[in-house]
Amino acid sequence: MTTSTKIALIGAGNMGGALVAGWLRTKRSGVAPQDLLLIDPAPADAVQDLIAQHSLRHAAAASAKLLADADLLVLAVKPQALEKIAVALAPLLPAKCAILSVMAGVTMTRLTTMFGDRPVVRAMSNTAAALGAGISVCVANDAGAPIEKLVTRLLKPAGPVEWVNDERLVGSATAVSGSGPAYVFLLAEALAGAGFAEGLPRDLAEKLARQTIIGAGALLAGSDKTPQELRRSVTSPGGTTQAAIDVLMGGGGGLPELVRQAVSAAERRSRQMGAEPPGR
Repeated sequence: MTTSTKIALIGAGNMGGALVAGWLRTKRSGVAPQDLLLIDPAPADAVQDLIAQHSLRHAAAASAKLLADADLLVLAVKPQALEKIAVALAPLLPAKCAILSVMAGVTMTRLTTMFGDRPVVRAMSNTAAALGAGISVCVANDAGAPIEKLVTRLLKPAGPVEWVNDERLVGSATAVSGSGPAYVFLLAEALAGAGFAEGLPRDLAEKLARQTIIGAGALLAGSDKTPQELRRSVTSPGGTTQAAIDVLMGGGGGLPELVRQAVSAAERRSRQMGAEPPGR
């Protein structure tokens, strides 16, 4: 890999757009606007703004000419769309081009079957990457070791980067952090709804729920204490918080068991997606 890495991004939706925003936000990514090629017939609105602001190269479809200098192909499309895209894309890639996939459930075995024997890295991040507040878990195939430093540099603007040796752990990470923002948004939604049910005006209930989630996240980020220790520190015995926690922790394992089941379901679906025949 040269210092100036030519990157072709396939899929300029939420996740692809989050990565592009991170690359352009900080010079530490090492990505200059002229090194980027975005391929998507209908980029997300935020990505269209980035294209206009930074004069990024954009095309509705790939071609051999467009991809001739590509060092890295970043796959950020829906997993269900990959097979059709790969059939058209694989013959166009130069031999030097490595693969970085940020798609859930698509295994490295499937990727090498589609794109040939080349360096491949799977990474799972989340949409908080757009704010630099995500986290990525990565795994490389045997040929992918030389691009691990490059991938780390590209993903660091999105948040911390962790590497694992077992590809199955990427599915587990998908279930925890990849899907995790939706769990937190659901909690905020439920908390606001409960506040409204107790008589708060809806807009105030939503504001309280939103800021409570933001504040709790800031406390987690700014403390060395475990979540359990932080929870206990704001739960006075016999107080209002204790009354609520008793409900959340009770009845068949309570919230912890429900979250365990939810994460297990997401991880199981990730494995199913990896095992599904291409094109399904």
